Amino acid sequence: MSMENAMLLLKRIGYCKVLLDWFSYAFKCSLLSRRFEEMIIEENKKKEGKNEKLLIDLCECNVTLSYDFSSELLSICVPCLLKAALNKEENEEVQTEVEMALLALSNIRDYEMKRELYLNEITEIIEHHQEYQNMTRLAYQSIWQFFVDRFFNDKSLERVIVNELHFPREAVRELEELTRNVDWKRKEEENEKRREETKEEHILRRWLHTLNNYFLRCKLWNEELAKLIDCVVQVYQVVKDNYKEIGDLCISSLGIAAFNRVVKVEDLLKSGAVNVVLEEIQRPTLNDKMTFDSLSFFVLISMRLEEKTYNEMEEAKRKELKRKMFEKMEEEGFEDIITSFYEKFSYIFANHNVFIYHLLFDTTL
Repeated sequence: MSMENAMLLLKRIGYCKVLLDWFSYAFKCSLLSRRFEEMIIEENKKKEGKNEKLLIDLCECNVTLSYDFSSELLSICVPCLLKAALNKEENEEVQTEVEMALLALSNIRDYEMKRELYLNEITEIIEHHQEYQNMTRLAYQSIWQFFVDRFFNDKSLERVIVNELHFPREAVRELEELTRNVDWKRKEEENEKRREETKEEHILRRWLHTLNNYFLRCKLWNEELAKLIDCVVQVYQVVKDNYKEIGDLCISSLGIAAFNRVVKVEDLLKSGAVNVVLEEIQRPTLNDKMTFDSLSFFVLISMRLEEKTYNEMEEAKRKELKRKMFEKMEEEGFEDIITSFYEKFSYIFANHNVFIYHLLFDTTL
């Protein structure tokens, strides 16, 4: 097989691996992986006659197929892939190349790296897309996934992510477009077997994973973030009967949001998050993971509503929120629901999160 055809094949395999969120140790442990790393370093060192196309192809193959990266490799691959993604020509071939480069970058998870490697380029790519809408939906999701993953090790990036590039607003728009563009109603004959996911469904699932990472770490609260909570609730309402995996991701996102004290309890109430979690916990298809996520949501909100403040206005607000919350839970028969899960508490919580398990028994709902 020629080098060109081998690259095309490996890039396609890597594309599918990242898009479907597969994990494999095989490539990283192979001689081919070592050879690719050597070729990347050798090609990058060339002062003259450097083959930029070959270098991009090598970086895309190595980054999409692998899971572990050295600092030296990242210092070469990240700028190389960003350079490919900066191509602003608006034709299908370039869009495909940009998508591949950004999808590869999204496979670089929680690795710490210097801002100089990516920040200016990331900002330029996102701002250009916001003005001209020049990228595919997968490319745009991928660049945000890469950027939010950098937020894990650099909390100061949040001001750029929220105040300058408006991540919550952009995520809302993309989620709304994806839910409108997908036919979520399964055909009757498809109910008995799992249908193949569309590309749009893959992208929506990836967005929700990115939101989970963001909700876990965000500290800046504004109206755009409140709208993002609303949007997750709306996505759940659209997919709940026809796409359980994405519905489950929505519930997990709301649980992570409830854990983050920056997220206001009143916004969780206004958005209908409480309603959808109550609805989920009563579904006959509920599994242990969703039981854990749903009960944790209420445990965490209950804890926050029990925390008294010394500010009279805030204290009055807290008491009113607590009253509304417990009234809602009483209306829905939440006490009976808790009782029905009592015998499974120890198993469910001990197997998912010991910390939440102890909180549950120390907290009165």
